[in-house]
Amino acid sequence: MTEKREKPEKIRCDACPVMCYIADGKSGACDRYANHGGELVRLDALTILESTDQKLVPFMKNGGPDDWDGNIVQGNRPFVTAVGAGTTYPDYKPAPFIVSQEVEGVDMVTVVTEGIFSYCGVKVKIDTDRHIGHERDIVRVEGEPIGHVMTSEYGSKMLSLGGVEHLTGGSKAEGRVTCDALLKLCNREAVNMVIGEDDHQTEIVVQAGRAPVINGVEEQLMRVGCGSAAIGMFAKQWLGHVDEVVVVDDHITGVLSEHEAGKQLDVPRTGIKIKGRRSTPGRYFQVADPGTGWGGTNIEDPLTILGPFNPKIAWAGLRLLMVSTTGEQFAYFELDDDLVPQPAEIPQRLKASADLIAENCEPSVCSVLFMGGAGGSLRAGVTENPVRLTRSVKDSLTYVSCGGAEAFVWPGGGITVMVDILNMPQGSFGYVPTPALVAPIEFTMRVEDYGTLGGYTGEIKTIETIETARTRKVAQFDGQPDPTDHANYRWAKGRQ
Repeated sequence: MTEKREKPEKIRCDACPVMCYIADGKSGACDRYANHGGELVRLDALTILESTDQKLVPFMKNGGPDDWDGNIVQGNRPFVTAVGAGTTYPDYKPAPFIVSQEVEGVDMVTVVTEGIFSYCGVKVKIDTDRHIGHERDIVRVEGEPIGHVMTSEYGSKMLSLGGVEHLTGGSKAEGRVTCDALLKLCNREAVNMVIGEDDHQTEIVVQAGRAPVINGVEEQLMRVGCGSAAIGMFAKQWLGHVDEVVVVDDHITGVLSEHEAGKQLDVPRTGIKIKGRRSTPGRYFQVADPGTGWGGTNIEDPLTILGPFNPKIAWAGLRLLMVSTTGEQFAYFELDDDLVPQPAEIPQRLKASADLIAENCEPSVCSVLFMGGAGGSLRAGVTENPVRLTRSVKDSLTYVSCGGAEAFVWPGGGITVMVDILNMPQGSFGYVPTPALVAPIEFTMRVEDYGTLGGYTGEIKTIETIETARTRKVAQFDGQPDPTDHANYRWAKGRQ
């Protein structure tokens, strides 16, 4: 008789709403928790920041994360982050780690948890002059809508991606793709996107800290300023070497002879005519449609934005320089006897001025900022009276950080945070297939203030008891404030 094979016993994970049943030796759907001999374990190591004045020991020089073999720095003030800490789901439990340490004579406590954020997304800042889409154009990944184009900022395009409407408000595929794209962006991976509709689509690759790749071309420079600003900045470079300069820009094209800078430098009128809507003197709007050509327009030939020169003012031999806002495109012309611009070899002095514009441009780069709302359930892991935590944050008694990085807390109700993901340790973000992102968040305050807001004071452990063999220690990023620094708190400034 054949023996009946027994199936290995599964355990149920309660770290998120999916509630996976996990067999021994297997991990759950999120790859963050696993069954190890019947015990539910967190797979990622708890991450500790170390503030130090000492230089770092080189590591992972030629390898990847698997080559990391332990501590990389001898620090003097550790800070336990929520990276690898675990969650409080289903929300009645205290935060996984409530850690105390003495800082400059004051007993401080940090409450850390990995929040499950359904209400979250990213804001992407793309430093480029190129047109990537009209405001409100839909951003798609794998054919699914994950966000839209926002209002442009100075020299940058902005995307708003994610949010609960895409994570849970659309189809199952939309939620899955949105969550996957957000996770990749927050963990510094590249994401391929398509912006706009069939008649005006742009393909773009976005990766935090890297230049965007737009329609297969990697961007190099961020504009030095609009066309009008460039006229003001570089007018003296052109004085005496050219009669007219046009800085081509999708938004504000500048004309030297008409601009106030040109007038104050006694640049004579040239009779030039610019197609577009004239604003104040020397400033023109809508000279062309948006695109990936000169100055974010759709033109490749700059002469297409010019009308006929005024024969009563212009003269044969008039020298004309046309340049883009990044200095990457430039052309030199001289008027013939019929006052028609003819291409000519650019003088070295004018070529140098275009190079100077490019030199003053910053590199094109993508910035990814995670944004999420710390809801009542997350706050319940800090205190049994969640609204007190919100008030404590607003009163500067509690400092909020994400993976040890400074988080901007938005004004108004709730605790809505925004953080630059490049200031956080690598691999700070996870996901649960509800779908939602899992992001680290820490609340630091005095022990006495923690008691006042109804915190779980009986769960406090000293930092010395937390540092185990499974912790991962990384150095704090340059320029990031120490969350335990007294300067972060109202009480240190003489205001109780």
